[in-house]
Amino acid sequence: MAGLELVSSSRCFDGEVRKYRHASSATGCAMTFNIFLPDCAIAGTEKVPVLLFLSGLTCTEDNMVTKGGALPHLSRERIALVAPDTSPRGAGVAGEDADWELGTGASFYVDATQEPWKANYQMTSYVQSELQQLVADNFSVNASRISIFGHSMGGHGALVLALRNPGHYQSVSAFAPICHPSTTDWGKKQFHAYLGPDTETWAAYDATELAGRYDGPPLHILVDQGGDDQFYASKQLQPGDFAAAAANNKLHIQLTMRIPPGYDHSYWFVQSFMEDHISFHAKRLRP
Repeated sequence: MAGLELVSSSRCFDGEVRKYRHASSATGCAMTFNIFLPDCAIAGTEKVPVLLFLSGLTCTEDNMVTKGGALPHLSRERIALVAPDTSPRGAGVAGEDADWELGTGASFYVDATQEPWKANYQMTSYVQSELQQLVADNFSVNASRISIFGHSMGGHGALVLALRNPGHYQSVSAFAPICHPSTTDWGKKQFHAYLGPDTETWAAYDATELAGRYDGPPLHILVDQGGDDQFYASKQLQPGDFAAAAANNKLHIQLTMRIPPGYDHSYWFVQSFMEDHISFHAKRLRP
């Protein structure tokens, strides 16, 4: 596999979880990702659909595959999972490890335009273009059948990428996404650093703003938000704003939003509803 270094491989649920490292032209440093391949994709007997998962603040490519509970459901549905890291690492950007909410593990999946971030923090380009092309070129997948989901900061990234790229993803879902980052501390801080002070530029990475003007093919969206999530209570996530924007754009967005009581922001919450999300995507990936 040209350009891909196999770091590890483990058999799991009639498939394999593999970790790869590669030199990224988008981020200018080495990037890692995990991929789950069902046996039919390993054998090359079927080109399987792809689910792309984006993790949240402080996470790596490992959180989903080790704690998300997705693998048995993916195996059953014969769907590949791709889970990239949440940011460049070791790029040597000044201050990248000084604040858990900014820099390493906190890319917010944007293409930064400001110093010192812009040379490396090009995560929109990495996830949307470079990573997906690598997967299409090196594995037995159907690159035209792809969906995306994520958690927290990654839920924000998944919603934004789907809304920015009409028709590219068959569906999108999110667990406790940051829905309106232009208006909350989780967003204003990072957008100012990565994108600069002009708030007009922030709208291109704000799911609520994008939902209000989305005019592409009908997009199916599932959002689960834990009712006892501390960040929901502190108004960092703002799912109500996103629901209102989607409701005003019913011609183009078909949103199901659930707020189950008692669940927090953790992967205990994520794995509790993972089967629902895999089934939601499978219906669109395998019509």
